[in-house]
Amino acid sequence: MSPSGLTTVLRYNTNQLTRIIQDTVVTEAKSYKDSVNLPQTKFDMRANAVKREPEIQAFWAEQEIYQRLSQNNPGELFILHDGPPYANGTLHIGHALNKILKDIINRYQILQGRKVRYVPGWDCHGLPIELKVLQNMKAGEREQLTPLTLRHKARDFALQAVEQQKTGFKRYGVWGDWEHPYLTLKPEYEAAQIGVFGKMVLEGYIYRGHKPVHWSPSSKTALAEAELEYPEGHISRSLFAAFKLLTVSEPLRELLTPFLSELGVAIWTTTPWTIPGNLAVAVNPALNYAVVEVGESDKPVGFKYLIVAEDLAEQLSGTLGYSLTVKATFKGQDLENCTYKHPLFNRKSPIVIGGDYITTESGTGLVHTAPGHGQEDYIVGQKYGLPILSPVDDQGNFTDEAGKFEGLNVLGEGNGAIIDALTEVNSLLKEEPYQHKYPYDWRTKKPTIFRATEQWFASVEGFRDAALKAISEVKWIPAQGENRITSMVSDRSDWCISRQRSWGVPIPVFYDEETNEPLLNETTINHVQTIIAERGSDAWWELSIEELLPPEYRNNGKNYRKGTDTMDVWFDSGSSWAAVANQRPELKYPADMYLEGSDQHRGWFQSSLLTSVANYGHAPYKTVLTHGFVLDEKGMKMSKSIGNVVDPAIVIEGGKNQQQEPPYGADILRLWVSSVDYSSDVPLGKNILKQMADVYRKIRNTARFLLGNLHDFDPIKDTVKYEELPELDQYMLHRITEVFTEVTESFESYQFFRFFQVIQNFCVVDLSNFYLDVAKDRLYISGVDGFRRRSCQTVLAVALENLVKAIAPVLCHTAEDIWQNIPYSTPQTSVFEAGWVRLEKHWEKPELGTLWQQLRQIRSDVNVVMEKARQDKMIGASLEAKVLLYIADEDLRQQMQQMNPETIELKANNGVDELRYLLICSQVELLDTPEPLNGLQYNQQFEDLGIGVVKADGEKCDRCWNYSVHVGESKEDPTICERCIEALAGTF
Repeated sequence: MSPSGLTTVLRYNTNQLTRIIQDTVVTEAKSYKDSVNLPQTKFDMRANAVKREPEIQAFWAEQEIYQRLSQNNPGELFILHDGPPYANGTLHIGHALNKILKDIINRYQILQGRKVRYVPGWDCHGLPIELKVLQNMKAGEREQLTPLTLRHKARDFALQAVEQQKTGFKRYGVWGDWEHPYLTLKPEYEAAQIGVFGKMVLEGYIYRGHKPVHWSPSSKTALAEAELEYPEGHISRSLFAAFKLLTVSEPLRELLTPFLSELGVAIWTTTPWTIPGNLAVAVNPALNYAVVEVGESDKPVGFKYLIVAEDLAEQLSGTLGYSLTVKATFKGQDLENCTYKHPLFNRKSPIVIGGDYITTESGTGLVHTAPGHGQEDYIVGQKYGLPILSPVDDQGNFTDEAGKFEGLNVLGEGNGAIIDALTEVNSLLKEEPYQHKYPYDWRTKKPTIFRATEQWFASVEGFRDAALKAISEVKWIPAQGENRITSMVSDRSDWCISRQRSWGVPIPVFYDEETNEPLLNETTINHVQTIIAERGSDAWWELSIEELLPPEYRNNGKNYRKGTDTMDVWFDSGSSWAAVANQRPELKYPADMYLEGSDQHRGWFQSSLLTSVANYGHAPYKTVLTHGFVLDEKGMKMSKSIGNVVDPAIVIEGGKNQQQEPPYGADILRLWVSSVDYSSDVPLGKNILKQMADVYRKIRNTARFLLGNLHDFDPIKDTVKYEELPELDQYMLHRITEVFTEVTESFESYQFFRFFQVIQNFCVVDLSNFYLDVAKDRLYISGVDGFRRRSCQTVLAVALENLVKAIAPVLCHTAEDIWQNIPYSTPQTSVFEAGWVRLEKHWEKPELGTLWQQLRQIRSDVNVVMEKARQDKMIGASLEAKVLLYIADEDLRQQMQQMNPETIELKANNGVDELRYLLICSQVELLDTPEPLNGLQYNQQFEDLGIGVVKADGEKCDRCWNYSVHVGESKEDPTICERCIEALAGTF
């Protein structure tokens, strides 16, 4: 006898041994391995994403899945209009967040049967590309550079960046019309943009003005607000100064005359370099002001008295280090028409009434006003007819209008020279460093200035009310986006749309050589637009004046020159609704959705809104969704210097050290996007990626189990009718209905983190830890074609098909891989042709849900006691246990009693809803009272539930590993239980 045979004999009880001895031959133990229905699937346990994802993308391309669905889906058109990323540099994690969010939405809409047409775009003009081109050139080359040569190099640079970025976006799994993207440098786009500009000209919204604008000395061009950033930590040299009062207004004549000979008005500024441009001092008419006397020992030369805001007198005394005593008070409005002498130049200037920007929060309550160096200053200056003095050139150096300061840089030595000059004339009261937010050029990362120049503007005031109305008609996600953009549009100044650069769309204006008057009308604009549509915007630099002018202006006795300004790149991208959505016949305007980062409230969302409202009176979008920025796991901004940057390419393909930086593939990156609440800033780092990989693995393994256990299932002939399904299976269909209804709601509300949570919970808690755990007995042990197995497979098929569709918008590659491995035939080539989840109304059974939630809770409580017994090695597997239960609720106990038959049930709809299968133990005994539990080593008692765990009765079945008192009763199969006997006969 072999050792295994001896072991088998020793395991039998006395009756069994007697029977074997009577047979006179001791036989080898039978192997039942081949009679167990184990899972079979080619769907790999590992994703092998680096290899598999590109293969799936190639399958989509070969089968033209996206193209066919975008044309043939039966539903209505859905257009998510792409905000164009800048064609400069490699993709970063912010790009990935943005494009993947868009793709999740588009794929969901495709699965809902809509015609999704997504045209990716790129922003190709502007200063950053110019700077890159110039940086890559030698000094000698730069000196020889013409605008046209620069434009050609810039175009080449932009097109190369587009191709690199396109490859990256496609690797993320993003579907779209990649063969026909929109580029802002394309002639058809540029011509449409000229058309938008032209209509705004005809509506009277475009004008030329000499106004202060944000000026970047480092870039030598005007900048829009959206091209600025305000880094923390900027320190200015701030100063307090006094200007000698010369004359007093009529209301204050009697009050101030006694102080006049030694009286100064105190101002505070953080930009000393603007003092040469000072033409007024502004006050708030509603504030109270005071004449304060400077302590005798502290008195600055020439000023015994100062005028300050009364509420600031005490604070200023501490700041300046002077004792200040209030001698007289009066309203700010009474200061109007007083005059003072400029401390550095021989000119008299007025005190004027300013706005509510003048407060007592800081400073002196009197504001130094230079109409050429500030927006509020300009507005006040216009009200009082003040000239616009801006003695600063395009490099940020003082001009001859600044006198002895000519040639000094205003952000450098010029600031110090002004402070020294004020000290010399006894005007300086105090200088101190001041840390505050200050506008920097977002590209060069250097400070900007306010400088008055001749520029072209769009008069927002002309259509502000219409823009605000349009905002209110749009759906904003999250809702606070509406307040943000409303505030910005309400408060914004006119839009400076001209730039002093070569790489861009020209402002199509001609100037009369003699009068400098601009020539800009419908005829000239249409003519230039036609030329640009044919030849591109290079034509503005390539062609002569005569060729660019319409025929009627060529010989009219006047000489013209071309304008050299180009349009703000925000006007470029802000015209995309006209150049793309409204121009391509397969698209539509307004678009269904715009989706970008929250910084675009002042950028693309706003520029698109303004151009669209100015042209057609409504917004270019119906819904606007915004997302936050990607931070590291500690909530810090990503920075190469800190070393906390997450590169999406490395996340997908892995780094040089793949132990440290493993290749996760695109789907794990996409899963992360779905997991975060994008409405605020979102974290990402190595630990989070590991967590995502773990969640992904659980979803994948769940799908693999479902596929493996459907390998011999044919839905057409093997599906069990709903009304014949066991109660457990009906409950599971009810739960599937709950889960996928919530998943649908999460996609409809764009709350993808809810999808992530629900799907993770469904795969782990509902399926792996519960239903599939319970189902293994039915799937593996029952007869191949038995009712217990086919009824379970019916539910598995429903779970699988709905799961694969539900994850498809997010885990697009994995979903397709699962779909291609479904063992039975499906009419669709791709999962994306299969439509969204399908749920039947009659699957909803709330009362069944309530009962089985109670049973699941009991199961969880039993598992706690089982685990204690397992830890103490009283049992190994749970099948070695018998569970004793006391249920206090009579109704529940009766229901559970029906689920605890003494013998196996072979009839349809039984042999499934049994407590022993639910609890994965060999026997269950329901007790009438809790007393029998008291003496047990392993027990736990609650108010309404008592649990005990003891060793199971009988012997272990060699086939199913359940314990049964009937093992050994079969002469032919003495080592297996009564269930397995029937299963082998095909009746269980």
